[in-house]
Amino acid sequence: MKITEVRIHESLLPKQDKDWKFALAASGMSEGWVVGIHDDEGRIGYGYASTMSHYGAPHQGVKGALDRLTKILAGRDPRCIATLMDELDHVMVGNNQAKSGIDCALHDLQARRLGVPVCELFGGPATREFATLRILPIKSPADMAKNARMLANKGVKHFKIKIHGHVEEDVARVKAVRAEVGPDLHLTVDANQSYKSVKDAIRALTKMADYNIDLAEQPVPSNDLIGLKEVTRAAPMIVEADEAAYSLDQVMILVRERIVDAISLKISKLGGLRKTYAAAQICAAGGVRFRMGAHSGPMLLAAHGMQLAAALPGIWYANELSEFDGLAEDHWEGLRLDNGVLHLTDAPGCGVTPKSTAPMPRSK
Repeated sequence: MKITEVRIHESLLPKQDKDWKFALAASGMSEGWVVGIHDDEGRIGYGYASTMSHYGAPHQGVKGALDRLTKILAGRDPRCIATLMDELDHVMVGNNQAKSGIDCALHDLQARRLGVPVCELFGGPATREFATLRILPIKSPADMAKNARMLANKGVKHFKIKIHGHVEEDVARVKAVRAEVGPDLHLTVDANQSYKSVKDAIRALTKMADYNIDLAEQPVPSNDLIGLKEVTRAAPMIVEADEAAYSLDQVMILVRERIVDAISLKISKLGGLRKTYAAAQICAAGGVRFRMGAHSGPMLLAAHGMQLAAALPGIWYANELSEFDGLAEDHWEGLRLDNGVLHLTDAPGCGVTPKSTAPMPRSK
């Protein structure tokens, strides 16, 4: 069995909200690259390489890394995933977003060859239904409350309120959303590193606690681990690392030093399914909570995230695996999102396939 070809397709998908914004950027478009790995028996495995400029992975930079890395795959046995991914790590340091696209495509191809879902490659499903956590991008408090209501009407029960480091404005956003959705739905906040002062972060989170916040994600800069630990000790809710958990080494430090209560795991950020699975095991061994963070992009990315989440019984909270529902168009189909719950599929591979209109080939 050999890899005969690797094709890379640009993925530019408009969001329903053209003014979508968070603390680090604003974009009305979901950008990335689809990796299609073809074998000599006519199968194709698909993966998605996210464009994530705030992680140092700009759009053309990810493409350049993919062009370099995928040349190594020609003629190789796609079943040797561990060997291939280790070789890519030796060839190029970092570039986890590109490596994630390749890793996911290899796993998808292997699972399709065996006729099983990807989660079977990681021990099989422990969970088949996933409550979704949906993002509320930065807007006025009234507009964020309005967006929360629209999502709640679709069955969503968990919300991530994006904030941007201005204490009173951020607290007003949280207050407005809580007033709109009532006391029974779940709220989280995500500062995306925007509080430059530890004292401001603690002050903001203390005020927000009055509105029953389940967790606060990455309140201070990712390189301020001392500050992050201070916030964790002082804040009255769970404090979670996201941007600070950008590699397995970094996850190990966060867990070993007890810097945070929880870690947001993302396959694009960590370099694929294998490393994200390893990160979850590190968290579990160290007594730090974990879940699948924002897999923002097409259904293809969410499908891989869901397959891994299914094999991780230790996930403690709602996962962010349904942001594809906020796209104006998507090139993928196969997942069922019903009343705020994403359902595991038993279809082979990651569970999704390109639509007939998608600009990429389908398996024979």
